[in-house]
Amino acid sequence: MFKIYEKYLEAIDEYLSKCFKSQGVFIHCKSGCSMCCEVGEYPFSRLEMEYLMNGFPELAVNVQVLIKSKIKELKLRKKDFSGRFMHECPFLIEKKCVLYSRRGVVCRTFGLASFEQIDGRPVIKLPECSRHGLNYSEILDTSKLGIEAFQKYGVSGPISHSLSLNYFEKEIIRGVNSLEFGEIRSMLDWF
Repeated sequence: MFKIYEKYLEAIDEYLSKCFKSQGVFIHCKSGCSMCCEVGEYPFSRLEMEYLMNGFPELAVNVQVLIKSKIKELKLRKKDFSGRFMHECPFLIEKKCVLYSRRGVVCRTFGLASFEQIDGRPVIKLPECSRHGLNYSEILDTSKLGIEAFQKYGVSGPISHSLSLNYFEKEIIRGVNSLEFGEIRSMLDWF
């Protein structure tokens, strides 16, 4: 099953590469910035989680021990928490993902501008890092970022659809069959 999933990831990565290139004048992810991995819930499907964890045994033993310790600590903290439990990804070590090539779709799509229709008009959705000067650095006031700004820079625009497993499965990877993603949970809930 992982061979088919890897074909799926190749198709997604090819598509996302075009999206990131299209939005290049806005996207300025900086080396060492890991804000997207420091606060989140990280929704993963069963298949994504199995693929991620399939790479776990390849990590150095001391890294495995550190990740297991982080997971144990997070689960203890979550037990006494009500509501959305936002946390650092346990696979983030020294501001880098130790299983980057096996990351989920939510990780692969982070940083792209997208929009959703609210009250009949498109509202630009930017990652949180843009509010901290860590991304989209050519646009200093992101609160005024609209479709016109994308057009001014020759960018086709923000992505006008959900960057979800469902979208990719139905629209991007036609022909890659037999994938069962399974239930989607926050990463921590898989442990």
